[in-house]
Amino acid sequence: MSNTDTAPTEVTCAPSPFTGVLRAREVPLGGPRAMLVRRTLPQRERSLIGAWCFADHYGPHDVRGGVGMDVPPHPHTGLQTVSWLFSGEIEHRDSAGVHAMVHPGELNLMSAGAGICHSEVSTPATTELHGVQLWVALPEEARHSSRGFAHHKPTPRVVDGATLLVFLGQLAGEHSPVETYTPLLGAQIDLEPGASVTFDVDPGFEHGVLLDRGAVRVGGTTLDVADLWFQAAGSHQLTIDNPAAEPARVLLLGGPPFPEQLLMWWNFVGRTHDEIVEYRRQWEAGDSRFGAVTGYRGAVDRLPAPPLPNATLRPRPNPGV
Repeated sequence: MSNTDTAPTEVTCAPSPFTGVLRAREVPLGGPRAMLVRRTLPQRERSLIGAWCFADHYGPHDVRGGVGMDVPPHPHTGLQTVSWLFSGEIEHRDSAGVHAMVHPGELNLMSAGAGICHSEVSTPATTELHGVQLWVALPEEARHSSRGFAHHKPTPRVVDGATLLVFLGQLAGEHSPVETYTPLLGAQIDLEPGASVTFDVDPGFEHGVLLDRGAVRVGGTTLDVADLWFQAAGSHQLTIDNPAAEPARVLLLGGPPFPEQLLMWWNFVGRTHDEIVEYRRQWEAGDSRFGAVTGYRGAVDRLPAPPLPNATLRPRPNPGV
C-alpha cells in the first residue's frame, strides 16, 4: 500500500519514552474521494514498535457499486509490506513478476530491498473490504537486498477462549515459517465474549495491540477500534481482556527495539536526506531500481512522487537503544 498523502511529512523513526495508547487519524487512500484508512503508525509520540514502522487499518467498507482499493504502481525502498485481510480480496502485482491474491487469514509479505514497485486492487468479487497494511523497516544488512515475496496461511489455535493466527514469529507455541530480517511477532487474536488471555512474551520485545473490532482492555486501558496500545520492552507477560458480550479481534505486533536511525518519507525508508532525494529522482525518471508492474489496468500508469519539503530531512538518535 502507498502513503498517498500529497504533502507527506518527514518522519524520523525512533523509539520514544511513550507508553500508552496511540489514536488513529484518517487518511484518504488514493485521493480525497477514495477509501479512508486509519493510520496509527508512525506518529509523533511513537514511530516504531520493533521494526514495525507503518500501520493502516481500514474497513469494514461496503464496496458494492462503489470505490474499493485501487492503488496504482508505486515504489518502496528499505522495507517489507505485510498485507493482512479480515474480509475481501486484493490483487497484488509487483516488479519482481509476482501476481498474487491476498485472502483473509493469509499473509502476503513483499520485500522491497533496494527497490520495488507494486499495485494493489480489490477484486470485482469483493463486497466488503476490511484489513490492515503494515510495513517493516529493513536493517542495514538487508535494505540493499533483492526483491522478494512470501505467502503463508497459518493454522488457527485456540487458547483460553481466544483463537490465534500467528503469521510472523512465534506465540503460545505457534510458529510462522516465514523468515524475517529482524525478530518479529505478528498475530491475529479473536477473543470470545468475556475471554481473558495471558501470553508469555519475549521481554526483549516491544509490543503493540491494535484493536480491530469489539472492546478490549490491555494494561488497564480500554481500547476503541483502531487504537494501538504500546508496551515497552521488559515485560514477560501480556494480558488481553474482552469484558464485553460481543466477540473482539486484535492484532498483536512485536519486536526488539530497532537500533538504527531511519528516515521515512512517502513510500521510502532510508537513512539520509540525500538517499531520499535520489530515490525520488529515480522513481520519477523511471529508473530500473524499481522495475515495472505488468497487467495493472487503472486510470493512471503509476503514482507520481509528491514534492519534497523545503527542508533537510534528518534522522535522530533512538532513545533507549
